[in-house]
Amino acid sequence: MSGGHHRKPVKGCSTLFIFNLSPFILFLFFFFNNGATASAGSSSIELQLQHQNSSAGTAAGGWMKQMMSGGCNLFRGRWVLDASYPLYASSSCPFIDPEFDCQKYGRPDKQYMKYAWKPEGCSIPRFDGGDLLRRWKGKKIMFVGDSLSLNMWESLSCMIHASVPNSKASFVRKESISSVTFQDYGVTIYLYRTPYLVDMVNEKVGRVLKLDSIEAGKAWTGMDLLVFNSWHWWTHTGRSQPWDYMEFGNALYKDMDRLDAFSKGLTTWGRWVDSNVDSSKTEVFFQGISPTHYQGKDWNQPKTTCKGEQEPLLGSTYPAGMPPATSILNKVLSGMNTPVYLLDITLLSQLRKDAHPSAYSGDHSWGSGKDCSHWCLPGLPDTWNHLLYAALTM
Repeated sequence: MSGGHHRKPVKGCSTLFIFNLSPFILFLFFFFNNGATASAGSSSIELQLQHQNSSAGTAAGGWMKQMMSGGCNLFRGRWVLDASYPLYASSSCPFIDPEFDCQKYGRPDKQYMKYAWKPEGCSIPRFDGGDLLRRWKGKKIMFVGDSLSLNMWESLSCMIHASVPNSKASFVRKESISSVTFQDYGVTIYLYRTPYLVDMVNEKVGRVLKLDSIEAGKAWTGMDLLVFNSWHWWTHTGRSQPWDYMEFGNALYKDMDRLDAFSKGLTTWGRWVDSNVDSSKTEVFFQGISPTHYQGKDWNQPKTTCKGEQEPLLGSTYPAGMPPATSILNKVLSGMNTPVYLLDITLLSQLRKDAHPSAYSGDHSWGSGKDCSHWCLPGLPDTWNHLLYAALTM
């Protein structure tokens, strides 16, 4: 907005029509229109789900990658007890924030740390932090997003630290950007905190969330691996909402449908990636939508929160279904030109109603006394990183 001049805020904005084509349908479309080849002896098949030109004006060339191993989806399966878990103890990891250290703050049960994810019909390699460091020697990895990115960043740092406990490591913690460097390998793992991916700036009118601007993206360039995440903060209202207005184009909005806002912001992120990331030099992942467990009815129980939950849901379906944000994410990824690997952790995380800090995060229970949004460490984010490792190595 030039000269401090702005349009009169309006109360709302029309909701975008949201659709979600299933990966199976997209695969069939790609197969019959472009052909598909796979070696008969191959142990892994990478499907590129192609989003084609259409007379309706659909974005051309966009596609997202999903890893299949032996023809199976790594993100469909079940939770099984594994006596070898957890991969580290929270007391031995110097990177864990208090709000994720559930054992330190008195969580009495330990079984939630002993579940491993078993994909249907295939197996994944056991996590090996030393192998990951050797593969990525001299490289830079960055997690970009909100406190769920923090959760995952700390988890990966702890997992690697446990694999190479004698390796020299440095730890830098700042408000916007933090890092862990494993000096013997020259590998730095960064965290860039930005809950919406798009910019939020202070202007005369107040704090403005700019849905079509990513100036902060300059800090994300030059990385060898980028892992993005956003959604958690888009639903915040009232005192927990960190902005006063949203801006799109030249218009200010006091509020708008949050799914619509998320779609606009994520589309801006997709365009930024397409314009600024060289996929021959940088791997791009999206962390997927991490679920919450504040409503027991979502998993067919009368409980109001995750407090006291000690076991995952059995099976491989979640009664409440997928959160609507997943449809928007799929749509944006399918419209991009740059290959982005969707780390599709939503369903497997929905099954883990037992894995949240709940009341066991000391004075850091995010103002409510019950945190059913984030995840204990050790715990579920270790599986996210295990699947990230599988995607990078299989």
